[in-house]
Amino acid sequence: MEIEWNNKDPFYDRDLENFKRLHAEAAISVGIILTRGTTLQDNIKDAVLRFARDQNVTSYDDLSTLVDPTSRQKTEVARRMKRTGDFAEAWAAAFVADKFGQATTHWRKLEDRIRRGVGNPCPLLLIGIPYSVITF
Repeated sequence: MEIEWNNKDPFYDRDLENFKRLHAEAAISVGIILTRGTTLQDNIKDAVLRFARDQNVTSYDDLSTLVDPTSRQKTEVARRMKRTGDFAEAWAAAFVADKFGQATTHWRKLEDRIRRGVGNPCPLLLIGIPYSVITF
């Protein structure tokens, strides 16, 4: 089983090819991948912003136990704050853009590889975590 939460999407190629080899050697019967589902990928900024609002995040001090932003990330948040005036919104947008972009592992990237036949003939169980299960 592989949990691909936030790697670069070529890790799917590695995982699927490993499953194929292990299956050919009779070392596994099935390969399993757990990743962000389509609805979670599409709504991850909303989830992060909802978290920030629920936790009353208004500054980096409020996030000190969770993240240690780089100077580049702080610059990006400051740039976004000029537009919104809202720290939580600026931080959520910058955090998601930095950590959960389209080039990271999520359902659509996995689906592309499956359609191309990467990993065949190993049977696969693919699980995409939906947005609806996110709670705080």
